[in-house]
Amino acid sequence: MQAGVVGNIESARAEMQTLVAQSQGATGALQAAQAGNQLLALQSTQMADLTAAIAAQNRAQALEAARRASAEVQARENLNQFLDYGTGYEPTTVRMFGG
Repeated sequence: MQAGVVGNIESARAEMQTLVAQSQGATGALQAAQAGNQLLALQSTQMADLTAAIAAQNRAQALEAARRASAEVQARENLNQFLDYGTGYEPTTVRMFGG
């Protein structure tokens, strides 16, 4: 996702320059309004790309935090099982050979 947004930067920059030139060279109110609308549309696209990139980054951070928390819980459980000796050895009387 982020790679796509980064890749769009150069093309958006070129498109912005073209639209600004068209806006500055517009003759008449209609051409000026159309150029202005195109600039607004480009800005809206850029904002949508940025919003998507931020959302993707936030999802990645949330997934990493969940993975880390899960690993910590599992590590704690493993340690508890390792340190739990249970009842341990309890000596008992053993009878051998029927006696």
